[in-house]
Amino acid sequence: MAMEIERKFLLPEYPQQLINEGALRIITRHSIDQTYLAIDGGQELRVRKITDLDTGEITFTHTFKDGKGISREEIEYGISAGLYNQMIEAVKAIPLVKERITGEWNGVTVEIDLYTQLELSVLEVEFESLEAAVSFVAPEWFGEDVSTERQYSNKTVWKALQSQKA
Repeated sequence: MAMEIERKFLLPEYPQQLINEGALRIITRHSIDQTYLAIDGGQELRVRKITDLDTGEITFTHTFKDGKGISREEIEYGISAGLYNQMIEAVKAIPLVKERITGEWNGVTVEIDLYTQLELSVLEVEFESLEAAVSFVAPEWFGEDVSTERQYSNKTVWKALQSQKA
């Protein structure tokens, strides 16, 4: 099982000026519909429908995660549209929708998630080791480090959306 080591920041504003100046180079832009199939403590099963906003290509993934905090075990693989649709139909849940902009800033790959159903923007950075994650000094424009604050986790935000079901 692979380890996902990441830090998450509460992005105070979209870094358009850094993009305009060329300091932040956009690599990809995706729309992601994310639905949880099961959540139990630190374990979660989810599926995603990922649409490339530049090419229109659509892919689907199934992910298992285990753990809490900045370091978690993760298994992710591609699935068919048919399997995705069967799982979505079975849970009848509201997907968490976000636009993910992946970019490169100062040699660091950053993922900016803009949530379309609520006023929330976060920036994530993945690391090769726990030591690299802990020693990373984020610039001020990243915003507050919320890596270990549960209210900003995708599964917590997704659970809150489910209360909006008609």
